[in-house]
Amino acid sequence: MIDKGNNIIVVDAKISSRHSSKLTGFKLLILLTAGLSLGAFTLDWIAGRSPFSGTAMTLPLILGAVVTAVLGLWVVPLLQSLKLGQIIREDGPQTHLKKAGTPTMGGVFVVPVAVAIALLWSGWIATVPDLQPVLAVSLVTLGYGGIGWLDDWQIIRHRSNKGISPRLKLALQIGVGLVFCSWLAWTNSVDITNIALPFGLVLSLGALFWPLAMFVLLAETNATNLTDGVDGLAAGTGAIALLGLGAVIAPTSPGLMIFCACLAGSFLGFVCHNHNPAKVFMGDTGSLALGGALAAVGILSQNLWCLFILSGLFFVECLSVMIQVSYFKYTKRKYGQGKRFFRMSPFHNHLELSGWSETKIVGVFYLINGILAYLCCTLHTGI
Repeated sequence: MIDKGNNIIVVDAKISSRHSSKLTGFKLLILLTAGLSLGAFTLDWIAGRSPFSGTAMTLPLILGAVVTAVLGLWVVPLLQSLKLGQIIREDGPQTHLKKAGTPTMGGVFVVPVAVAIALLWSGWIATVPDLQPVLAVSLVTLGYGGIGWLDDWQIIRHRSNKGISPRLKLALQIGVGLVFCSWLAWTNSVDITNIALPFGLVLSLGALFWPLAMFVLLAETNATNLTDGVDGLAAGTGAIALLGLGAVIAPTSPGLMIFCACLAGSFLGFVCHNHNPAKVFMGDTGSLALGGALAAVGILSQNLWCLFILSGLFFVECLSVMIQVSYFKYTKRKYGQGKRFFRMSPFHNHLELSGWSETKIVGVFYLINGILAYLCCTLHTGI
């Protein structure tokens, strides 16, 4: 009996050990917070900026995270009381059905907080000489967030996965993009026909800037929107991409650097409520705003190549949907019955149906995006 009891104790200890080492959403939040904070501190220090000065990335990042996390303690229950619950599509992973009713439209407090802090910090604390670029990307971010809000509202209103029509959604996205590009051309604040490449190279686009800029805005917003399908995924990877982009543009665009740091911090604060199991989803309100912010900063700072690297995961997610749809149509036309290339798209759903847990998917994506951010900083700043 004593041996058996000892054996039981040993088994329980092993089970307890395995349970304690399991990757959880909260542990991912801690790792993300530590990684972003340490990354911002290190980048400020290497660039010769005091991490705790008004012209650095560290303090805006921390402030955005704290304000959003604290505000979420009031907003999330409010969204729940207003019955703004997410409608889960029935053809998605069956494990997601239990998430039905989780409040959505969380972007309504993430995006305005980031924009407000960025504008106040740039004008009051950092005293950025030219606030026009910060104001421009802020309006683009709010514009795409507004489109996302309209889509979310229609989904909740009609209790259906279908929000506004795809045609209307695309028209509104193009409209915001055209206004932004027209402002760039009218103000002539930067040479919009040139794009910075690694190793000091410059690509001259000429009139091709217009179609390329519109493509970037549409591709980025829709890619981040598709990535928002697993707890903490889009918000966390978006925060990493924003911080990396801010580090790259810091020498030439200090105001936009602060904007990126504030937005990264705000999405980090959102992950406090969005990590698995999520208490709130950002909805299209947050995901479209995230993509719009990344695209606008990349275009205005002439760093589209860097943006492409930082958006590598978003690109894969979007590409997986395109491959899935194209392959299905091709096989249906050729064989009379459509076949799937992936188990399900976007790619994170394929991984989930292949046996990956949500936290494993998010953890791996965080790691990959962190590597991409480091690679981007290395190519552009020599860090």
